[in-house]
Amino acid sequence: MAIEAQPVAAEQATSISWLIIFTDLVSLMLTFFVLLFAMSSIKDDKWESITDSLSQSLSPTSSKKVAAATAQFNIASILRKRAINLGYLTALMEDAIKQDSLLEKGKLILLEDRLIFTMPGKILFEPGESKLKKQAQESLFNLGGVLRNIGNEIGVNGHTAPGKVQGTAYKTNWELSLARAIAVANELRRSGYTETITSYGYADSLFSQLPDVGEKERREMSRRIDIVIRPTISKDG
Repeated sequence: MAIEAQPVAAEQATSISWLIIFTDLVSLMLTFFVLLFAMSSIKDDKWESITDSLSQSLSPTSSKKVAAATAQFNIASILRKRAINLGYLTALMEDAIKQDSLLEKGKLILLEDRLIFTMPGKILFEPGESKLKKQAQESLFNLGGVLRNIGNEIGVNGHTAPGKVQGTAYKTNWELSLARAIAVANELRRSGYTETITSYGYADSLFSQLPDVGEKERREMSRRIDIVIRPTISKDG
């Protein structure tokens, strides 16, 4: 009985012919995508990011992990009061001054680097004394109600007129001007301002800087208390 020969070689050639076609198709697709990539533009920063990522993946090196930056705010910075814009603070103080008959006798001066509220010494103290009058205590307490909500640096400067101190326990104008500045600062702190208030006594050292007006008026202007508020936060704030 004769057995027919099977066409094995022809079937094998047919079974792998698809692989050749598939390889050609992949090559064409790869060429197509390379052409698209060549026609496109990529930003430098993205390209550097890609190359860095690839270089680290292909050539890994041991490196220490950098700790994340600490928080910008801590408990102290959150709880402490912030410095207030002087322009805005001027408006707040003007409202408080208008509501007080004694504070209205003072003058609010806004400069580029500070805000000054100057008050005649005679409305705050008896001649030659450093103890605040009762009405002055109440008025300064009301003013402190505004200042206690801010964290700005505050200073109180005392000034006197030239001449000897008479009828007082203080031997010099330096002592008297400083004692008056401290009295005002203490009243502001009593009203609720918890930061440090610097107090200075200038006596009559700035008398020559006053406007060229009559001598009597200049002497009245020299007897004053200046509350100076700066745009920076208090050093203890």
